[in-house]
Amino acid sequence: MVRSMDGNSIKGQSAGVNQRGIRDHNERLILTVLQRHRAVPAADLARRTGLSKPTVSTILRNLEEDGLVRRGDPVRGKVGKPSIPIELDPDGVLSIGLKIGRRSADLLLLDFSGNVRGQLHTSYDYPMPDAVFGFLNEGLETLLGTLPSALRHRVCGIGIGTPFELWKWHDLAGLAAEKFRSWKDIDFVAKVGAFSSLPVFVVNDATAACHAEHLYGGGREFRDYAYFFIGSFIGGGVVLNGTVFEGNRGNAGALGSMRSTGPLGEAQQLIDVASIHLLEARLIEAGVDPTALWQQPQDWSGLSRHVEPWIGQTAQELAKASLSICSVVDFETILIDGAFPSEVRKELVERTRRYLVNQDKRGLIEPQIEAGNVGHNAREIGAASSPIFSQFLLNTNAGLSRI
Repeated sequence: MVRSMDGNSIKGQSAGVNQRGIRDHNERLILTVLQRHRAVPAADLARRTGLSKPTVSTILRNLEEDGLVRRGDPVRGKVGKPSIPIELDPDGVLSIGLKIGRRSADLLLLDFSGNVRGQLHTSYDYPMPDAVFGFLNEGLETLLGTLPSALRHRVCGIGIGTPFELWKWHDLAGLAAEKFRSWKDIDFVAKVGAFSSLPVFVVNDATAACHAEHLYGGGREFRDYAYFFIGSFIGGGVVLNGTVFEGNRGNAGALGSMRSTGPLGEAQQLIDVASIHLLEARLIEAGVDPTALWQQPQDWSGLSRHVEPWIGQTAQELAKASLSICSVVDFETILIDGAFPSEVRKELVERTRRYLVNQDKRGLIEPQIEAGNVGHNAREIGAASSPIFSQFLLNTNAGLSRI
């Protein structure tokens, strides 16, 4: 039985892409190479995968017949026949991604090449279950309605990116608190199954963001790195040997839980000192409407007076956390991204680099600090990639570095 990433059975497997069963190992291997390198001639695919040329030719013919890959324009060299690159067909597989955030939810349609085909956004005071699943139900109908009928069977599933233990977030009381705590007993597969037969995959939202960066962003350039994503709260991910590593219990990359020390020496977590929720609280205290933090498109220019000191504090905490991470695993790079405008990300990365210079680095090699480049959509893109990754790409922590 196929199962979602939270262990629940996946409902309606036949409703997804019309495929010849689950892709086998060699097919997944070739699709993974194409996903990583975009366009690769058949001869290079054989070299990268270690498969024989006849085997690669047969697999490509099957994948092309299934509509998963296509031939690009011939590339002429100085001698010999032109080289024909093979690439993923964007229409070959489609997927839905939902991000459940503290103040907003986003729903998008992703294609096989990582392009966003359509997106919907909603905001709220708190993510109550009825509102979130209602948004998914209506949004799913809207997004699928934009597809030509010939492509609707290409949708392979729904990925939901959500903070684990969502029910522990709130500061509500009374009936509202009881409704919010109902998240603890929510069966995502059953809830979605009430209005859709598509397979459902549930992933941690920060881990989903890391998947998006690794599959579609600058993370593909690095083999081992730690990834911070700053949303309402901060989280992250860990990439080892070219693959997002989640750990046996899903705790790998739970960077928001890293210990920090407050100004009076009190114990804190990184989530308490380096999250947008902290900026939101400061805006409310100053009598400033924080709505602009969660609006799309993003524009924080009117909040610069309050954003500047928040960047400074967050950068200091990220510099300390980066060294702490590297004392356990020798990461070459730390990537930083978040649900904020690109100019805020750029300044945060620059400030973190500067603060890192003055940190006590005895016994450590200083990591590179780089910006992620998927941006505020990373969690929903990563969620949408989960059904694609699980059904079509190769998931292993060994043997992928050569491809």
